[in-house]
Amino acid sequence: MDSFTPEAFQQEFKNILSYWEKYSPDVQRGGFYGRVTAENMPMTEADRSVVLNARILWTFSLAHRLLKESKYLTLADRAFQQIVRYFYDAEHGGVYWSLKADNTPSDNRKQVYGQAFAIYGLSEYYRVTNYEPALNKAKEIFRLLEINAYDSVNGGYREAFNRDWTETDDYILSKSPWIKSMNTHLHLVEAYTNLYSVWPDPQLRQQTASLLEIIQEKIIDKKTFRMNLFFDLKWTPKDNIISYGHDIEASWLFFETAEILENPSLIDKTRHISLLMAKAATTGLDNDGALNYEFDPLTKETNTQRSWWVLAEQMVGFYNAYQLSGDHSYREISKRSWEYIQNNFIDKNKGEWYGSVKVDGTPVKGDKINFWKCPYHNARACSEMWRRLS
Repeated sequence: MDSFTPEAFQQEFKNILSYWEKYSPDVQRGGFYGRVTAENMPMTEADRSVVLNARILWTFSLAHRLLKESKYLTLADRAFQQIVRYFYDAEHGGVYWSLKADNTPSDNRKQVYGQAFAIYGLSEYYRVTNYEPALNKAKEIFRLLEINAYDSVNGGYREAFNRDWTETDDYILSKSPWIKSMNTHLHLVEAYTNLYSVWPDPQLRQQTASLLEIIQEKIIDKKTFRMNLFFDLKWTPKDNIISYGHDIEASWLFFETAEILENPSLIDKTRHISLLMAKAATTGLDNDGALNYEFDPLTKETNTQRSWWVLAEQMVGFYNAYQLSGDHSYREISKRSWEYIQNNFIDKNKGEWYGSVKVDGTPVKGDKINFWKCPYHNARACSEMWRRLS
């Protein structure tokens, strides 16, 4: 029986939501647990990341928009309250990187990656509630980033700041002099795109377009159509390690941005680049249909770990390539990705997806919820495939 259907993806979307509804809320202290083990046991004292909370906000806002069930809005409300009450810095603006379990700041730095996800979640929440304070917070963070993080000389955005937006030399995800990263720019353009879809502001439009342009000119290698990962101020890349998952994820997200901006020449240019990125990413596919995690051209070493988020993104990214090109081989890669997910990632006993799987197909039974293990990649992938196949 063919399971590559809108109905199958809608059902798995609901299954993921059901897991998070049951296991993520902290009924004692409010908000959401920062960590839940493979056995679905909450680690009650674990720190809580803004990335996790903002992705929960985005996911349940999206769920309410698509499924129109009040229980999803209740969880989105809960995530929104956590951000505005505890993650948001009333004195200096922006959101903290993480909180302790008692909701006091654990790491109060202003990581641009974290600000991006706050914008992403807040704008999606506004889309389903029309609640102006949520949009106002998203606008405020956007303006703070434009004032403090935007590099008007070299283009793009710096990686991180101290709590008061002064310079820091510890960027959490990297160290000086690598003060710009692919990952931050990828998720910032995603966040700005989502904000623009609910707030079509001229400056935001201009900055979103220029962000996409800087990615295409500085981050994507023009010879290989892969993205470099870390850069100094003037865009000198640190190395040329290949992250297959990020490349295929970016290939569909960038095209979505061009479409939402409704710029015909940008759409044409981005379609061309997206297809070249998808083609380049196919070299990371292993015989089992899963993308390897990374490849280092210098040492020739391949990280063969299969990651939950990579499989989710490759499924959407290759299906997007099929839609843009009409090449059925991309549809087959997407379909095989779904088969791999069903056979290897979905935990049919305890729910959710395993975080990683060894090359022999053995699941690594790590956390179901943590700083980075969120409902965003897999829920988004299922909702995207449900929409695209419909």
